[in-house]
Amino acid sequence: MNDLLQEFRSKQLKEETEKILDSQCPFCSMQCKMQLIESRLGDRISYKVIPAQNPTSEGRLCIKGRNAYEHAVTAERIKTPLLQVNGEFVPISWPDALHVIKEKFTAIQQQKGADAIAVYGGGSLTNEEAYLLGKFARVALQTKNMDYNGRFCMSAAASAANKAFGIDRGLTMPLADIEHAACIILAGTNIAECQPTILPYFTKAKQKGSFIIVIDPRETATARLADLHLKVKPGMDAALVNGLLKILIEERHADLSFINARTKGFEQVRDHVANIELQEIESSTGIPIGQMRQAAAKFGQAKTGMVFTARGVEQQAHGSMTVHNFINLCLVTGKIGRMGCGFGAITGQANGQGGREHGQKADQLPGYRSIENRQHREYIAKVWGVREADIPTKGVSAYELMEKIHNEQISGLFLMGSNPLVSNPNAEFVEQGLKKLEFLVVVDMFVSETAKLADLILPSSSYLEDEGTVTNLEGRVMHRPAARKPPGKSKHDWQILCEVASVFGKAQFFPYQTSEDIFNELRIASRGGIADYYGITYERIRREQGVFWPCPSPDFPGARRLFEDSFAHEDGRAVMVPVENYHPQEETNGDFPLYLTTGRVMSHYLTGVQTRRSQTLALRNTESFVEIHPSTAQKYQIENDALVRISSQRGSIVLRSKFTTKIREDVVFVPIHWGDKQNVNKLVSPNLDPTCKMPGFKMTAVNVSPV
Repeated sequence: MNDLLQEFRSKQLKEETEKILDSQCPFCSMQCKMQLIESRLGDRISYKVIPAQNPTSEGRLCIKGRNAYEHAVTAERIKTPLLQVNGEFVPISWPDALHVIKEKFTAIQQQKGADAIAVYGGGSLTNEEAYLLGKFARVALQTKNMDYNGRFCMSAAASAANKAFGIDRGLTMPLADIEHAACIILAGTNIAECQPTILPYFTKAKQKGSFIIVIDPRETATARLADLHLKVKPGMDAALVNGLLKILIEERHADLSFINARTKGFEQVRDHVANIELQEIESSTGIPIGQMRQAAAKFGQAKTGMVFTARGVEQQAHGSMTVHNFINLCLVTGKIGRMGCGFGAITGQANGQGGREHGQKADQLPGYRSIENRQHREYIAKVWGVREADIPTKGVSAYELMEKIHNEQISGLFLMGSNPLVSNPNAEFVEQGLKKLEFLVVVDMFVSETAKLADLILPSSSYLEDEGTVTNLEGRVMHRPAARKPPGKSKHDWQILCEVASVFGKAQFFPYQTSEDIFNELRIASRGGIADYYGITYERIRREQGVFWPCPSPDFPGARRLFEDSFAHEDGRAVMVPVENYHPQEETNGDFPLYLTTGRVMSHYLTGVQTRRSQTLALRNTESFVEIHPSTAQKYQIENDALVRISSQRGSIVLRSKFTTKIREDVVFVPIHWGDKQNVNKLVSPNLDPTCKMPGFKMTAVNVSPV
């Protein structure tokens, strides 16, 4: 009997197969490399993830990366096109799906004009697919109404960097420079939970003596790294920086030689902060003058220093100018363009950097060109083989697009790689608008909250199946290989775009056979633009483990550290501007006495469509919650771990309470990863930054009450 069992076991082991897939994490902007080992033994499949060495993550993976494969292999994947018929999703063939899109969109455009169709993209699409989606909107559908969810992620930092530097790249320096910074300011960024694999760069800097200042209303896991934590009142970051600038200048920590040689606008900033009283800053921000003086002295006296911002600072209705004020800190002290110095806006989404460079934004063409610039339009028209006059003009931003849908100015929507029902502010309003659409097409791997409203869902491939490039937070263009076959009848996003374009009679403009074909056209389209990828090829990316942009020629090494000699404006100078002591557009009052701020938790990503379908990740955080200070909870008769109703002017949600002394008493915090009845964006105001159209996610006046 034992011999028979041994023989069976030996035969079984011989039949076991193992496949190694090279890949990288599909989530945050670190884009950590990994290998997925897929083992098959009879009908049983098991997976093992191994971190892979690369210059950015240095062989690290966080819990999201280690379990990312789970959503790619789950049975919840959509594997065939689904048409909604009488309230039910019915499988249909690809030819039928394409025919329906052509029929419905053509009817809408014939009756209401080309711009009655809109296209909405995402910051997790590859560079190739982000580029192609913009081309698809403007060439295949010929609509100006095109934007993407990165509007809610990086737009404030992007507009500030373009104004200050003349170029927008998340980090002006490589991550390797961080350990050489003697003082680091982390403003509104919780890297320990949002980008855990970046944290060792900062712990290494701290071990070398760096003084770390964290600006955040919450004592996050990142704040525990700080030597000084400034627990600022939400929305008052710009005012706090004005206080720091005033002290820096009056205490003679300004680098006048750098200012005179390489910047303009300093006099206006100096005169502006001279008229500000520190007592006023202390009162409005909640930060004692002594802490302001300590922070300014540490940063001003340090020989090297860096400033990093993220969503806490940027997701404000005045986020663009707030970020510009943080950039002023770098420029006033001359801490940029050299080792151990720089400014960094820490990108959130997987391809938040590349996704905003090549045409997904309403005002943008590939290479970070302006859609309103005649020369830029003519160049892209030549690359695309169309007339300049046939390229639509500037459209509107992501939330404004939702307003046009609600007002029935847009009747059809093609949505790819996004979940706007959960990610947009004023979510009830957005849902009402989406329900008014005559035809909604959603391209996704799952039936997301938004996809539930779709007339047609098209199944897309996952990161394990879809080859392409992404640009990480450093500005390093990386190649993501893919060797796994898409399940069922699902297709790559770029293939879907080509097939839809074909039924609209535009096949000649979308002749691609591989993602590399698209990238090679992107290289040409970006050539000479601000985001110049021309010198980057697939072969070079593989060989060099990523290439920094701008890279104008194949023999150019790639710009690891920006602004060493000059800035990107024509005169080579950076621009400083005075910034007002902005207050939240939505102030607290008797009816809504608390500020709600939002953010992330380590185990989930964005609206949770993917991570909530990973069993391991979902079990770590099975539901949303509201963080509240025990003193505040007592005032409003709320118990710990109890259901709480949170209400704003726009609606209410019910969540479970979570007591913490690590938050200001006038603030409550809710994560963003859940939809439906736990969708925190149902509460958030639609107030937009006038420059970049970023909503004020971080400052909503609310009240709380026990359920």
